[in-house]
Amino acid sequence: MSFVVVIPARFASTRLPGKPLLDIAGKPMIQHVWQRAMESDARHVLIATDDERIADAARSFGADVAMTRADHLSGTDRLQEVAEQQGWSEDIAVVNVQGDEPLIPAGVVNQVAGVLLSHPRADVATLCEPISDEQQFRDPNAVKVVCNEAGEALYFSRAPIAWPRDGVVETYWGYRHIGIYAYRAGFLHRYVSWPACALEQTEKLEQLRALYKGAVIQVEEACMSIPAGVDTQQDLEAVRQYLSSHRNA
Repeated sequence: MSFVVVIPARFASTRLPGKPLLDIAGKPMIQHVWQRAMESDARHVLIATDDERIADAARSFGADVAMTRADHLSGTDRLQEVAEQQGWSEDIAVVNVQGDEPLIPAGVVNQVAGVLLSHPRADVATLCEPISDEQQFRDPNAVKVVCNEAGEALYFSRAPIAWPRDGVVETYWGYRHIGIYAYRAGFLHRYVSWPACALEQTEKLEQLRALYKGAVIQVEEACMSIPAGVDTQQDLEAVRQYLSSHRNA
């Protein structure tokens, strides 16, 4: 299995400025993410950033860095620029590992790449997990996904789907989307040429642009639990506490 990993990392963050460089157990967050990605079977791991502070930190711990433009609206746009810079072939699998996922298991990086490579129809692969309770089912921050019988995504939504006709939620909760993706490089080049669609703008979910244009997104249940990433100060403290009690993590 041959694939590459790109870790988009930006300095600006509304809630946690300089997030990739925040200290966790004596290392910047981005180093933890990079180390997890390096434990995967990827043949190449790159940190993609537009900020020299992040680039300098990454080079200091031995990471390869791709400098990108500062005007990208999403990590997908940044990935496409890296794919273009690197001259990757159209069929190469590119895994997007978010720069704020310091606990991402290498096993799920391998899994999402394997899902893409084992499904020739797929343009994109991603993961999901069963929704655990009604609160999560109704939470707009927990993105839901529904698929056809082949495991191809039909729709992603912040709304509770599939919604029971009678409004009584009992035993079926559905699936929560986990935001790790593998793309074929050729798809990335097509994606950035498409304008944002109304569905994407309404839900604020960029994967809806791919579905709107007829792309195939293959979805598989994650092979293991994926710890939460870092969006808030509370998340940061939780990860710090976890890693301080798991010194070999």
